[in-house]
Amino acid sequence: MKQTILRNYARLIARMGVNIQKGQNVIITAQLDQPRFVELLVDECYKAGARHVKVEFRHQPLYKLDVRHQTVTTLAKVEEWEKARLQHYIDTLPCEIYLTSADPDGLKGINQKKIAKADQKSWPIVKPYYDQMENKQQWCIAAVPGAAWAKKVFPGLPKGRAIEKLWEAILFPSRADGEDPIAAWEAHNKDLHDRCEYLNSLGIAELRYRGDNGTNLTVGMIPEGTFLGGQETTIGGVLFDANIPSEECYTSPMRGKAEGIVYATKPLSYSGELIEDFWVRFEGGKAVEVHAEKNQALLEQMISMDEGAAYLGECALVPVNSPISESGLIFWETLFDENAACHLALGMGFTNTIRGFEQKTLEECRAMGVNDSMEHNDFMIGYEGLDIDAVTQDG
Repeated sequence: MKQTILRNYARLIARMGVNIQKGQNVIITAQLDQPRFVELLVDECYKAGARHVKVEFRHQPLYKLDVRHQTVTTLAKVEEWEKARLQHYIDTLPCEIYLTSADPDGLKGINQKKIAKADQKSWPIVKPYYDQMENKQQWCIAAVPGAAWAKKVFPGLPKGRAIEKLWEAILFPSRADGEDPIAAWEAHNKDLHDRCEYLNSLGIAELRYRGDNGTNLTVGMIPEGTFLGGQETTIGGVLFDANIPSEECYTSPMRGKAEGIVYATKPLSYSGELIEDFWVRFEGGKAVEVHAEKNQALLEQMISMDEGAAYLGECALVPVNSPISESGLIFWETLFDENAACHLALGMGFTNTIRGFEQKTLEECRAMGVNDSMEHNDFMIGYEGLDIDAVTQDG
């Protein structure tokens, strides 16, 4: 891939993605797959005004070794230096960039129950720190190719060619392959903003999902809720784009207001493994029954991580002719697949979807109906045969 295109992509992430403000610190989390691009991104962060850029690398095989050899107690322990680091993040509010490139099957065979137990033990300790940062930070998730991921998307190609093809597949829907990606995103953000304005003008009380694949689901909305899409704003007033790419207009539905059954139309990558061909049935807003042809036990584990994991946290509308959908590719990666189809998410909702959230506490937003959970798992339900009707508050 041409270095000029990659540098433009890095500049887009730094300036439009997290929108670094002069003097801010930046944390980049990445896999080991594209060190040269990480260098470009660090350089662009500094050019955008960053005071300090820290890169934290992750590697799935090392994590598998940790899970294999450590006890649940050790995996779950939050060290004092980790608490101090989280407090430092609260005090300084660094921009956070996540570069995803992981193998969709990279944790296959890992002890998922052990991971779940450790996460359930550590979450109550770290949650108060994350709550203090919610809606105050700029953050962005973007992607670069990994060799295993590229071979998963393009299994018939040699590794080098598969990586190049995945670069092309990433950059096109990210609007990063043209001469001026930032201008392209400014226009895209306006389009998403206008779509959300229209949705918010309707006064939607519930969404009804119907499909010839068996989907028959009704979801209630929060009266004070709004649809968001594209650019977001921190409580401090800084604009940023959390997802590159993004095609969705999304909202957080009313906790406890979901009835019926919904069928997934794409695989779900969860905890480094794939859950495929599954459905979820809701009663009283809660997922009371699930079934998957592949990884049934992992799906059951996912919705039982805590009380909120079985409730909906997001309803997202995506055009059927989005660039990712029209590519015809399954990316095996939620960041892309969720932007190919309408989707739902089980788990944590977004408090910034509440009108006037800046003047409310997290507890007040959640009391209005925004779900709270340690989980947030998007799964795709959209396809040509799906109809979604909105019922307005006036009937």
